[in-house]
Amino acid sequence: MANTQTNEAVKKTTPLASRFFKWLFYWLKITVFILLVILVAAYFARNAIWGTPVEAYAVTKGELRQTIVASGRVTWPQRIAVASEVTGRVTAIPVKEGQQVKRGQLLIQLDDKIDRASLAQATAAVTLAEVKLKQQQRVLLPTAEENLRQIEADVEQARQQFIRIRSLNSKNYVSNNELDTAQHNYDVANSRLAAARLQVQSNQSNGSDAQLLISSLEQARASQKLAEIKLTQDAILAPADGTLISRSIEPGDIATTGKTLMVLAAKGDTLIEVQIDERNLAKLALGQLALSSADAFPKQRFDAEVSYINPGVDATRGAVDVKLRVKQPPDYLRQDMTVSVDIETAKKAEALVIPTGALHDASSDEPWVLVVRKKHTVRQAVTLGLRGDENVEILSGLKEGEPVILASLALIKADQLVRVTVQP
Repeated sequence: MANTQTNEAVKKTTPLASRFFKWLFYWLKITVFILLVILVAAYFARNAIWGTPVEAYAVTKGELRQTIVASGRVTWPQRIAVASEVTGRVTAIPVKEGQQVKRGQLLIQLDDKIDRASLAQATAAVTLAEVKLKQQQRVLLPTAEENLRQIEADVEQARQQFIRIRSLNSKNYVSNNELDTAQHNYDVANSRLAAARLQVQSNQSNGSDAQLLISSLEQARASQKLAEIKLTQDAILAPADGTLISRSIEPGDIATTGKTLMVLAAKGDTLIEVQIDERNLAKLALGQLALSSADAFPKQRFDAEVSYINPGVDATRGAVDVKLRVKQPPDYLRQDMTVSVDIETAKKAEALVIPTGALHDASSDEPWVLVVRKKHTVRQAVTLGLRGDENVEILSGLKEGEPVILASLALIKADQLVRVTVQP
């Protein structure tokens, strides 16, 4: 009886609880939905309420270096092509590629047997000519002078004899035949005297015989000099101090006239040749310093100095050739080595600077930046000064400490509410 009453009471209370829980679950769902809507709306409205979050860089003061970066190659002032003046067989090459050589050092030796023999023959001819000239001066000339004195005495004797015979003939003491004989003897003596005088004259230093011997000596000496020159041509010497950078000949080969056998980089200032865009020509000046590094040794830096700016511009490339002098080249530098240079064209100790990436229309006449003022972005025109690799100088338009936004953030426009995070 009691159990029956209890079951009936449970049946009366169950529909009421069920309706309550259904109602409660319904409103919980509505509440959750409303909260989600509010959260989503708040998420999407946060930028309008607090501003779009954006990273910016403050305008700062500091040292600014304006540089031009370029790459080029190491070179020397002069490359000398070493060639032979004569054709001959190579007998020795006492140097190697990459070796430092001094002016006058033997580079290539050609076979010189024939030229040595020719020099010996020419030297002997010079000696013979010198002996003949000395003989003429020491023997022939004194002999001719002594003969002249003897003949002069004979002439005087013949003259006295002729005068005496002529006097006797006038007195009819001697015949006309004797007078004719005396006259003949006197004439013959005079003829011998003229010949003796001519002989003495020709043997003197300005005489014909002496001049002939002198000419023979000079000819022999010229032949000797020619033989010496030919012999020296067999030894190919270094024309200047420098470094041998290549060779194309080996012992036993035939060296022909004019063919390049070696290439010598003459010693001098080490140079770096680079090409600079013509738009940077106004920034360049002689004497500007640069930091350089070889691509093979990128961590090792050395100094260079602008020493030459080509007055002309290569129209096909729109570039100008520039040479930099390396006063103290490192030992590892080699001919034609690729080198990067960073030329310092200007420098300012206290410049107002911003990152180069913050500029809009940087190459135009009216560059501008987005600067944040009172939580809003403002398009601000600026006047530029020096331009570095990463920073650019601001001459007017901005103040120190103002945040500027990078131009790469294209979604950020002017007059936009933003929340700035300043980067160092």
